[in-house]
Amino acid sequence: MDDLPPSPAQAPRSLLTDPVFVRALRERDFTTVFAMAHDAGISFNRIAEACALKSDRVSQIARGTASVTALATVERIAGGLRIPGALLGLAAQPWEDTAAHSTESHHGEDDPMKRRNLLRGALAAGLTAPALAALTAARTDVDQTLSPDTPQDLADLEAAAESYGYGYHGQQPTRVLADLVGDFTALRPLLTVPQPAPVRARLCRTAGQMAGMTAIVLHDLGSRRESRAWFATAARAAAESGDDQLHAWVLAREAMVPLNYGAPKAAAGLAERARHVAGHRPTTAATLAAAVAARAYALNHQSEQARAALEAADALMDRLPEGERSDTWLTYGEQKHHVHLSHAFTTLGETRLAHVSQERALELSAPTSTMTRTLLNIDAAACSHHDGDTEQACRRAVDALTALPVDFRTGLVRRRALDLYEAIPAQHHRERAVRELRDVVAG
Repeated sequence: MDDLPPSPAQAPRSLLTDPVFVRALRERDFTTVFAMAHDAGISFNRIAEACALKSDRVSQIARGTASVTALATVERIAGGLRIPGALLGLAAQPWEDTAAHSTESHHGEDDPMKRRNLLRGALAAGLTAPALAALTAARTDVDQTLSPDTPQDLADLEAAAESYGYGYHGQQPTRVLADLVGDFTALRPLLTVPQPAPVRARLCRTAGQMAGMTAIVLHDLGSRRESRAWFATAARAAAESGDDQLHAWVLAREAMVPLNYGAPKAAAGLAERARHVAGHRPTTAATLAAAVAARAYALNHQSEQARAALEAADALMDRLPEGERSDTWLTYGEQKHHVHLSHAFTTLGETRLAHVSQERALELSAPTSTMTRTLLNIDAAACSHHDGDTEQACRRAVDALTALPVDFRTGLVRRRALDLYEAIPAQHHRERAVRELRDVVAG
């Protein structure tokens, strides 16, 4: 085996024999690992360079404000700091001198007695780093011959998908998008190897959730084609997982792309597919699909079908289990229900009911729900126009848009404001308030 040059951030031997450092490695506590490496004289920039990480992420990990879950990242850290793979529960790394870190030797690796003597010798000094490495090697030798178990990263990725479901929380959509796609790619190595059927189903379910949420962010940013492509991937993953409710959720969320970008007939078709897949039980997917169908029918001037879908959505919402009522992208809470009702009633011209839903949705929306609150205010502006006060409508929409950070003033928000402007008769387009709305939308 060719020797590799030393890493610029190679952990000193004193660290590899420090019980605290060894325990942190065993538990993959990289906050402690990076902090101790820094205390030993290895700068965060050197760690970042050696491990192919951004320096600010290394600092965040050392402070405990970021974590490492992806197996590929763990392997890069092992290589960058020259940490024996066994200490991190990994296979031996290409650069390792396996004679020093395992019970095997190049000349007698199949000799059981030699293995036993080497292990006894390593343990004679206590649970040192070489001894722990030898124990791990002995375990993994057998463990790798057993039936595949749940990959270590799967639980972390499932937890990540759940956390992304809580939405933007005031973060820029592009930042959320970058993090989401980064974790989504960590699923690939797990999906490319054979897994037991239940594990494969969990992997596909997580992939479906993450792809669907990526599509949501792309939709909000106005990238319709990319959004639809990610929804297609999400639908394939959901179908392979066998989770009909996830599949229906993906279809219902996908229906919101044509719904919000000028193709209500296509939106109604997707929403009805989602309702069929979801069935008649009160679930997140079934309730969402009915609400989206109502909005699509309202935009398509099919008021009778819209009201029937609204009635169905209300009935499902009344029976929705408490566990599915939280305010996330993957569930369907009261706030989300009123956001959909606000748009449906606004489109139908039922401004009194629209105002009730707008007020309730705003009351339930967190201050960090920047985009949702803006859309509700634009709905309220559209109601003012419907009730005959076009000047007030324009001023409310302009106030809502100008209060929005520039990074949020794109995609869906711009499209909804443009819908209001285009609904104003041409003879009013020279009025000051209408011109201001046009200029803000154009800017």
